[in-house]
Amino acid sequence: MKFGRRTPFNLGAVVLVVLGIAGCTTDGCKEVINTKDAPAAIGPYSQAIKFRNLLFLAGQIPINAETNQTISGSIEEQTTRVLENIKAVLAANGMTMGDVVSTTVFLKDMNNFNEMNAIYGRYFKEKPPARATVEVSRLPHDVLVEISAIAAR
Repeated sequence: MKFGRRTPFNLGAVVLVVLGIAGCTTDGCKEVINTKDAPAAIGPYSQAIKFRNLLFLAGQIPINAETNQTISGSIEEQTTRVLENIKAVLAANGMTMGDVVSTTVFLKDMNNFNEMNAIYGRYFKEKPPARATVEVSRLPHDVLVEISAIAAR
């Protein structure tokens, strides 16, 4: 073997070999998770995607899954509904709130942070997940809060 010469290789082949070793095909490790216990997606996306031991949850807004109606109450009521929706999606994959490792909270008004945080803390008492909280100018259905999550088991 000579050093200093470049040996061409096919990166795509390397990726396929690595995926093959891991027991995955290009789509084989990706599973769509849906449950009637949480609101149906309001666009072309899945409630959650499972990839190996990770579950990526789409942002949940305060929609009642039974009535398909948006909860237009206080930030506390909306945050509670959002977190209950997250619990339902997790349960559809045999997971709990304790499996959540990261969340992103989108608030229409950062002045609602303390009220949202009080409700959020009730759902994540021990080992709370990493979190980012950002203020946004508008959310779907003009709700006050949306939360997305990543869980691992």
